[in-house]
Amino acid sequence: MRPLPTIEDIRGAAARLAPHAHVTPVMTSRTIDGIAGARVFFKCENLQRVGAFKFRGACNAVLSLPDEEARRGVATHSSGNHAAALALAARIRGIAAHIVMPSSAPAVKRAAVEGYGARIVTCAPTLRSREEALASVLSETGAILVHPYNDARVIAGQGTAALELASQVEDLDAVVAPVGGGGLLSGTAIAISSLPHTRTIGAEPEAADDAARSLRQGTLLPSNDPTTIADGLRTSLGELTFAVLRERGVEIVTVGEEDIVKAMRVVWERMKILIEPSSAVPVAAVLLRKVQGARIGVILSGGNVDLSRLPFI
Repeated sequence: MRPLPTIEDIRGAAARLAPHAHVTPVMTSRTIDGIAGARVFFKCENLQRVGAFKFRGACNAVLSLPDEEARRGVATHSSGNHAAALALAARIRGIAAHIVMPSSAPAVKRAAVEGYGARIVTCAPTLRSREEALASVLSETGAILVHPYNDARVIAGQGTAALELASQVEDLDAVVAPVGGGGLLSGTAIAISSLPHTRTIGAEPEAADDAARSLRQGTLLPSNDPTTIADGLRTSLGELTFAVLRERGVEIVTVGEEDIVKAMRVVWERMKILIEPSSAVPVAAVLLRKVQGARIGVILSGGNVDLSRLPFI
């Protein structure tokens, strides 16, 4: 297996990203503290470029490429935030980006990818079609694959959000992040492991609990097309992310669909910011008091929501 990323990799990514990524703010709410029974500190990656933490990992991966590889361009398949993140990162580096997107991808997300100058290759809305289309693009162009999460450079980039949080808020008992493919949670676990008394907790929908099951059984158990409002968390863990989470002893808690929607609404009403359902999963875990500690950090992973389809309206 490929070497796992380290805290040094995350610190290197932070230096690489400094001219390009936002240092996102940390917000609090006394009302939410009261519900949670703890001081809760929200790391607002919904205010990151492209509206999600994904920019950190994609940008670090693209900026890490040697010149001879970068000239070949980059490629991936994604219907969401990673697509826009890789497109913007490629534009910053001045190289081509080829993004395979399913025909079911929202028009607003296609427009964002096109706006950053990437080439979109449309495929049928199945995993097999996406993988086949990506293989064809890689063969045709010679582009470098930048995987959404199963890539050490991507994991290191995602870990910079937690590294920042640790510099902004002292004495955290736990940091909670959502888990789908595991890139953000893996990077968070590595970054937080340098703090002596802080635990890393992953939050996952009950309807898409492959990470919880995989870590409990000690083997990688893929999800089978789970149905959850948290669309960014339907992906299974990868080989690298699973290895990091096992090595770091990360605990996973799960929440129900109604609780995810309620958490979205509470953040909107009390903090006046909009988060996507995947971001609401760790919020729900904290509101339900499934995370122990007096001072808890929560990474709000993104805020890209179709405003015409808010689930709490």
